[in-house]
Amino acid sequence: MNAVRGATTVREDAPDEIREAVAELLGEMVKRNRLANSDIICITFSSTQDIRSFYPAKAAREAGFGGCPLFSALEPPIDGALPLCIRVLMLTKAEGVPVPVYLRDAANLRRDITQKLVIALDGPAGSGKSTAAKNLAKDLNILYLDTGAMYRACALECLNRGTDISDESAVRAVMEDIDLRIEYSGGRQVTMLNGRDVSEDIRRPEISGMASKVSAFGCVRRKMVEMQRRIAATMSCVMDGRDIGTNVLPNTEHKFYVTASVEVRAKRRYEEDRAKGYDVSYENIVKEIRERDKRDSEREIAPLRCAEDAVVVDTSDMTPEEAVAFIKNKIQEKV
Repeated sequence: MNAVRGATTVREDAPDEIREAVAELLGEMVKRNRLANSDIICITFSSTQDIRSFYPAKAAREAGFGGCPLFSALEPPIDGALPLCIRVLMLTKAEGVPVPVYLRDAANLRRDITQKLVIALDGPAGSGKSTAAKNLAKDLNILYLDTGAMYRACALECLNRGTDISDESAVRAVMEDIDLRIEYSGGRQVTMLNGRDVSEDIRRPEISGMASKVSAFGCVRRKMVEMQRRIAATMSCVMDGRDIGTNVLPNTEHKFYVTASVEVRAKRRYEEDRAKGYDVSYENIVKEIRERDKRDSEREIAPLRCAEDAVVVDTSDMTPEEAVAFIKNKIQEKV
């Protein structure tokens, strides 16, 4: 069972106003949650004290939602409450993440979900930013764009073609006709290279170092940044990388720099690779991370650094859940 929340407002306490607002709100709740009327278990309304001319539950019945129990109640007086407001709690049989709907002036009650959110998470390898970004996107029911996967795909294409990744002109030739697409299926990002799903292939340890090297070239970054900005311009999303807040989306309101000690990051990467069956050395991973941090922070084009207006999130002693809760609280403070 899922609970879908919603709210709307009317311009005045008049039956026709209430009928129109309720029908619009319930219609949007059904549409955005992909519900059939048979999926709805019951609908409960609460309205502010200044709405008395017509029951929202009666408006719902007239709008075609009479096949389930309906209930209306008046809210107690609350100082500063949004006037002429109708709230809804719809219980459904549907599975999946419920999508709340806030319309008209009620949109101001939940700016975090009614306005387009573009959230930038930067940080070094192994800091936990990708895990935080995925969980944050899931909690907020918005898109997660794994920018690192895009650079890894570029590295994989160079590897497949036998390209010398130290030769920028050779890498540029690859970028001119690379067939890279980002798709979304089953709630996850799918990286398509030459029409093939390479989401697992790009996670091989050798691809990680190659991705850092090819991403330092301007020809690679320009192509990937163009793709990333195009996606962020059309929808709410969480984007993680190394230069999202400083270069890709410098004007976004929500920027975070996720970091952790080298030792903690190396341990995380070691345990992750071992779980996948890779034969790796903790000492080598520490060395690789230090080298990658140096390379990423000293590269000429879009180096790794913390944006001046970013919130620093040190995950060394945080669980993934604590990191996400911290970030969500900071976002809520702004919205």
